[in-house]
Amino acid sequence: MTGWGAIRAPPRDLVSRRTLRSIKVGVWGLCLLPLAFLGLWAWRGDLTANPISFITNWLGDWAIRILLASLALTPLRLVTGIAWQMPLRRLLGLFAFFYVCLHFTVWLAIDHFFDWHEMGTDIAKRPYITMGMAALLCLVPLAATSTSRMIRRLGAPAWRRLHRRAYAAGVLACVHFLWLAKVGRTDQYVYAAILAALLGIRLWYAALRRLRSWVARPGEIA
Repeated sequence: MTGWGAIRAPPRDLVSRRTLRSIKVGVWGLCLLPLAFLGLWAWRGDLTANPISFITNWLGDWAIRILLASLALTPLRLVTGIAWQMPLRRLLGLFAFFYVCLHFTVWLAIDHFFDWHEMGTDIAKRPYITMGMAALLCLVPLAATSTSRMIRRLGAPAWRRLHRRAYAAGVLACVHFLWLAKVGRTDQYVYAAILAALLGIRLWYAALRRLRSWVARPGEIA
């Protein structure tokens, strides 16, 4: 096939269900590995001179890494036409939410000892905390609607529109990290660049779909 119809071939499934289950088990293990390392370092008393800051940053780093991994799966399908990885989106998204919640819980319970007034002041006066809270709130409805039952209840089109907010959460998380990061760190720019590339791929293919639809319209009318 040539022309606009050749923009993207149908996705190809390259793995069996059994293999996909094995991959999911591997993803579970990889996503829990940062917690295992954290537990090991805590047991050895190896959490640096500022353990609260270290734990908070470690959990936040892994939250954004896993979130970016989940956001990368659709652009990967668009570019390669391979779709076997798509069932991993929900798993990775829930793990990203899990790490965001742990990140928030350390800040809430250990850093501030549930001092709601102090936390409210921090959120209002420190823009990076405001962005972090906004990212968390953006992810809450996505996690709440991640079940197959909620997909059926909302309907696939509405569910997909809602879950595109994961990109908004990614933007907020990157801004949070950019404003928070200390001088000398560079990984925040890497995360921002990765997110920009993923968004660029999504926008490019969305534009191609619209253009293909617009070009095909005269033929349909005829």
